[in-house]
Amino acid sequence: MNIFSLFTLCGGIAFFLYGMTVMSSRLEKLAGGRLEQMLRKMTDNPFKSLLLGAGITIAIQSSSAMTVMLVGLVNSGIMQLGQTVGVIMGSNVGTTLTAWILSLSGIDSESLWLQLLKPENFAPVIALAGVIMRTASSDGRRRSAGSIMVGFALLMTGMEMMKEAVSPLADMPEFTSILTAFTNPFLGVIVGAIFTGIIQSSAASVGILQALSMTGGITYGMALPIIMGQNIGTCVTALLSSIGVNRNARRVSVIHISFNGGNLIFHYAFLEAAIDPAGVALVHSIFNIATTALLLPFSRQLERLAYLIIKEDTQESSKEIYTFVDSRLLATPSVAIAECGNKTVEMAELAKATILQAMSLLGTYDEKVAEQVRENEDRLDMYEDRLGTILVQLGSKSASDEDSRNVSKQLHTIGDFERIGDHALNLVGTAQEIYEKEIQFSGQAAGELSNLLAALTEILDVTTRAFAENDLELAVKVEPL
Repeated sequence: MNIFSLFTLCGGIAFFLYGMTVMSSRLEKLAGGRLEQMLRKMTDNPFKSLLLGAGITIAIQSSSAMTVMLVGLVNSGIMQLGQTVGVIMGSNVGTTLTAWILSLSGIDSESLWLQLLKPENFAPVIALAGVIMRTASSDGRRRSAGSIMVGFALLMTGMEMMKEAVSPLADMPEFTSILTAFTNPFLGVIVGAIFTGIIQSSAASVGILQALSMTGGITYGMALPIIMGQNIGTCVTALLSSIGVNRNARRVSVIHISFNGGNLIFHYAFLEAAIDPAGVALVHSIFNIATTALLLPFSRQLERLAYLIIKEDTQESSKEIYTFVDSRLLATPSVAIAECGNKTVEMAELAKATILQAMSLLGTYDEKVAEQVRENEDRLDMYEDRLGTILVQLGSKSASDEDSRNVSKQLHTIGDFERIGDHALNLVGTAQEIYEKEIQFSGQAAGELSNLLAALTEILDVTTRAFAENDLELAVKVEPL
């Protein structure tokens, strides 16, 4: 192995990691706000959570991104701690698909059909198709699909480059002597954990292990501790994401670390046979699926362990403070946009309730209701300020056309909802003046005011429902009213 092989190896790793990043970001972009909706609705029992975690991780190709997303959702008060246990387990199962795809590079057969499965043969065709979709289509979803295909081709090209770069190592006695050190399982665990912690991707580190396995110098006994370490290495992301969050969010990281760290207690006796890419994928799958099957019945115990490690603060237990929309959700823009949409709907409902309270004061003034209107108006100001800040940040992120339209819509409407709060405050002032000066309307004026308030109440109801449900047919009924 010479200096040029080292350059090729570095280039292969770069292509591999960049291809995985492109695939992950574009797949998540295509999924849109559906990720957030599914996480809200399908986590009521551990088995459904397991399937959901596996499915989403397969979709976005990153268990680390899933963990950060869960920490952000719990820190925002959107999900409860218990809902995350099955999802975390499922995400570890979901990462095994990448290893099986990468194992195709190890196919060695004269069969035409099997040869067609080799990445070096089909990756260029996928890359060409992806580039054509990127350049020829104006549809955002097709362009994203094209980017996914290009990312996949880059990932496979990187795998091939790594394979070619490490192939001379098989004849190097120095490489063989280095590998003998990995007969010590603790060293394998440490190396796997450190390397995965550095590159922040267990799927990528498994792919690099698969490339090295093509030298024929790595045995099943060496590979298993490294795979164990790779699972532990993903906990670095969980630890980093738990900095500066509330106690429940930190407990998500504890569950992630407990699950992956707990895998160390299991030991498998493998033959000293050389492992190939398919063998790495098999060991990775069996390891993750077996440990998940063993620990899934103990979901409640994992949750209790998290509470035991991150204890309740007696001063904070009565009121857990949640972040409005956690900034960690910016890592998955579609989830952040969907949650901003939910907060904007909350703002719409708050604006409606506030103006209705203010309108009621025109008939009978009540200082307690007036004070509630003032408090609500302050809350509406807070909603506008915080939502505006995060929506501007989201505007610079790569998002689907639908998500981009939602950001634009929310940015336009939060100002309108805040203005309704200002009108409510003005009505409080008017109602207070009427009360203090004991002003009386004539019978006819009172009747007209009653009709006006009834029409306004209907307009508010129709408008907020049309916005919350994104119902255009309902929205067109507002102007005539």
